[in-house]
Order: sequence, then C-alpha cells, then structure tokens
Amino acid sequence: MSAPQTDHSSQPVLDSSSIHDVPANAAEIASHAVEYLKVGAALLVLTGVTVGLSYVDFGSRNMNIVVGMIVATIKAGLVAAIFMHLKGEKITIWRFLVMTGIFAAGLFFLTYLAHSDPVSGTFHATH
Repeated sequence: MSAPQTDHSSQPVLDSSSIHDVPANAAEIASHAVEYLKVGAALLVLTGVTVGLSYVDFGSRNMNIVVGMIVATIKAGLVAAIFMHLKGEKITIWRFLVMTGIFAAGLFFLTYLAHSDPVSGTFHATH
C-alpha cells in the first residue's frame, strides 16, 4: 500500500481510491434513523394492541383470528415499507409484491376450503 501524496502544505492529499463509502450527508442519515425509531415505536404499540385484542371476544374464534391477522398485516407492511426499503421502489417491484400477496391469499383460501369441506374418503385415521 502506498503512502498518501502530500503537497507543499504537508496536508495529505487523498486520491479517489482511498475514499470508500463516505456518507453523503449526515442529516440524511439522521432522518433515516428518526424514521426507523418511529417505525420501531409503532411496532411496539401495535404489538401492545395485538396483546390487548387477544383478551377481547369478537364473537367467534375465527373473527378473533381475522382481527389479529389485520394487525399483523399492518405491522408486516411497516417492516416491508421502511426496513426493507420498499417504500421507494419502482412500480415493477410493487406489481410482483401484489401478485405474490394475491397468490399467497389464494393458497390460504384453498386451504380453508379443503378444511371446511374435505373430500370424502381421503381422511386417513391414525393407528
């Protein structure tokens, strides 16, 4: 490794090869940190809401699960948008994300249908 070049003022002159990943702006980094802290606080609050809702009876077990899944979906959306940096992505990424969500919901729906109306003769009893 070579020593940095110096000029007549005895200050080292840094060439472009010695500068690696210098943050562009400290204010930008601070704004991201504040955003992450806000989302972290929101996730903590929503976790408290989830725990609180677990003590509320919404009429049936299925409705309790639906309400819990709604809160979980909001939390997952916050994590995906902020921590996974999907908030600023191009529309193509969002299209794939939406199609993946629709596909996953379809798989859940098919599982629900199979559970609620099983095909007769396919149940295997255990010994």
